[in-house]
Amino acid sequence: MSYIESVRWMMGIALVSSRSNGSGYLLALATIFPLAVLSQTPAPQAVQQLPALQNPIPAGDLAFLSGYAGRTTKELTKDKQFRALKKAMIPRTEYHYGRDMPLTDALDEALNGSPLPVNMRDNRYVTVMGMQGPYLRGRGFLWFDVQTGIALGGFYFTPTNGEPTPTLTVFSRQLNQTALTLSELPEAFIEDLNQWSAVAGVPAITPRYFIPDNGKKYVLEHDEDYCSHPAGTPAPPERDCMQANLDAVNADMDAAYFMKETYNAANATAWMLDPQQAAWLAMRDSTCAGPNGLGCRIRMTRERTRIILGPRLPRPHPAQASR
Repeated sequence: MSYIESVRWMMGIALVSSRSNGSGYLLALATIFPLAVLSQTPAPQAVQQLPALQNPIPAGDLAFLSGYAGRTTKELTKDKQFRALKKAMIPRTEYHYGRDMPLTDALDEALNGSPLPVNMRDNRYVTVMGMQGPYLRGRGFLWFDVQTGIALGGFYFTPTNGEPTPTLTVFSRQLNQTALTLSELPEAFIEDLNQWSAVAGVPAITPRYFIPDNGKKYVLEHDEDYCSHPAGTPAPPERDCMQANLDAVNADMDAAYFMKETYNAANATAWMLDPQQAAWLAMRDSTCAGPNGLGCRIRMTRERTRIILGPRLPRPHPAQASR
């Protein structure tokens, strides 16, 4: 099987690569429960309202993408229509990928020259991806719904300057809010994000952000419940799934603290844990020393993250979104 055939095969299945988180705990989640449960099951308390994805791209401006289905990303990036499309959907902001650069340039680093195929499914959803980032494992993808005109993208890399790492950032000029959870994005996008993450080796749990049209960076909160499972299937081991839930809320808290300290700058760099945050962690561990320690830590960390992020503003009326 050739390299490209292997990638096409992987694009049709759900995989999760085992990765070690910051505390050394190995999340071998792929062997515990399926990717659909890992990445798409919202926690019971999650807000399910879809955000307003404004200013859809006209269908005529996306029609050319179907002609690149199965062809390489390298070919597509040379098309002037694609360059115009990137300009229309990527927020205009400075992003820090090893050094400060426009976010469009960071995506170009990952996509240009990519031999990976452009994937189109259901004659509707197009995913363009590349892993060409020259350093820090830079990977990127762009996603389009050619029927509704929705366009989103993502960039992943592993900072080494002290900030929470590795990091995944979702972006779109069609987003205009400053608070967002994964389940508030279109379901079809989440499905293809999961497939890209599997191919790109993105950990199932990692600090996540999003950049809306205003060019600032905010926490993309985990609202997955790793202990949930489809009806009729075995429940995952409670200790493992509760640890995964704790790792997720810890990642959100770290990301929230980082964004608070750097004023939501998209090109923010290194952070340090201040004495107040260190004291809170010690207090949490002491408070949650009982038999339900993991559940206690999860609850307290969610509450702490909400305090750091501040109250959510009312949502605008949601526009029609993909599935």
